[in-house]
Amino acid sequence: MNGRMLAGVGVPDLRGSQSKGTFYTQNRDVQAQENEQVVVLGPGSDLKTHVIGPRNARQSPSSDTTCEIRVQAKKDSRSLLFETGGAPARIEVREHSWSQWVQFKFKFSVLQSVTGIARFYVRKIEPQIEFYISALNFDPSAPMFLVSSPASYSKDLASGIGLFSTLGMAEEHSGLNNGRFDELAFLAQCELVLEERERLMRFEFDRFSEGFFFLLYDTPDRVQHMLWRFRDPEHPGYEPDLAREYGGLIEQHYARCDKLLAPVLDKVDENTLLIVLSDHGFNTFRRAFDTNTWLCQNGLLAVKNGRKPSEDSGEGFAQIDWSKTYAYAVGLGGIYLNLKGREREGILQEGTEAERVRNAIQSGLAGIADAGTQKIAIASVSRKEDLYSGPFAANAPDLLVNFSPGFRVSWQSAVGGFANSLIVDNKRRWSGDHIVDPDAVPGILLMNQNSHPVANTVIRAGQAQKYPHIIDLAPTILKHLGVPVPRTMEGTSLL
Repeated sequence: MNGRMLAGVGVPDLRGSQSKGTFYTQNRDVQAQENEQVVVLGPGSDLKTHVIGPRNARQSPSSDTTCEIRVQAKKDSRSLLFETGGAPARIEVREHSWSQWVQFKFKFSVLQSVTGIARFYVRKIEPQIEFYISALNFDPSAPMFLVSSPASYSKDLASGIGLFSTLGMAEEHSGLNNGRFDELAFLAQCELVLEERERLMRFEFDRFSEGFFFLLYDTPDRVQHMLWRFRDPEHPGYEPDLAREYGGLIEQHYARCDKLLAPVLDKVDENTLLIVLSDHGFNTFRRAFDTNTWLCQNGLLAVKNGRKPSEDSGEGFAQIDWSKTYAYAVGLGGIYLNLKGREREGILQEGTEAERVRNAIQSGLAGIADAGTQKIAIASVSRKEDLYSGPFAANAPDLLVNFSPGFRVSWQSAVGGFANSLIVDNKRRWSGDHIVDPDAVPGILLMNQNSHPVANTVIRAGQAQKYPHIIDLAPTILKHLGVPVPRTMEGTSLL
């Protein structure tokens, strides 16, 4: 590649998970929740414990590497003193605060080790010690796997701006979802991520003269996912007292992001094309619709031994009777037909039979109402051929569900499982979302050059087809740079 690139969404943590933190507590009754690890500490105020590192397949598939740490409570200063075994070797963290990055070393053998970075958050020091260690990031100065192109680029950045998160989702949303810290602690960690991105932007921008420069600020996405309930009185998780304090935090975060443009605008000249965009908008997520339960209720999906589907059925379609299943849901809104020759145990023949099932699902789901709220849960259902083209279109879901505002696919259906009911309240702190009818969550596009007459207009719901699409950006940028647009590229230049 003629340039430099740092990897983004999709980069896992050091254990191969998506942002899995660890909660430490002296309460023996605490159980691990979703996407986290729990370590129970012994009694006292001077403790030895460990940081859980990557798995060591040399010993066994389930064996973990660890790094020993020592923790000492300092009640006078309301803090915990950590002896990390890494760098820095000792670090003191006050109650309700995040630490700087700490580098930990994990040994696979005498000759092989890997470093990872994490932050401490001190929840409380009495009557019981409780703290949280963020997901272990790849150390950008010495990553276990490549996280940049060229390989040395992440090391160059670390030398220039210091350590920074390499996770695809750098914000610790699981810790908030599981109640290991509150919204203010989450926002403080989000600010740390934002400051890292800003340092990265300024570092690169200072040495940038011409070409293509792109930087993603994805913290607004996480802030809206986790705080939307405070601005929606109809959300099951709405808390009036907290809403008075937190109700405007999303808008405040956008104002914070606006200020990031100042150094960019100072450098832009008449020959520069400046584009500011969001790839989607946001909406409330009040109720979860379990698509697999609906398929089962309508005779299109079967559970082994005729059992009623429930959360106890597990994930990954563990209890599905594929010999009697015509369709199944997995992912964020997708429905697949159980086709012969494509699915391992497919029973549907492509053609008339498959078309009959497609039509039944499309007509059955579109316009379905939520008995609990008397609101339409699903606006429509799209076919993949109406949305996608190109050599990989066959890999797309056969149908995509366009949920109405306030609704989204259930957490269970997304991973090949079932909820206990067809539609249930979303009681998680993850209270805002965008996996709904695209017309209800339009993105925003701002450009500083002569462009499509509506490019700088807020897109209203129901009008998205009149406006630019995200696929128009690539030909727009290529045209501005004087580079021929490949004939196979979709989209139209907006200039």
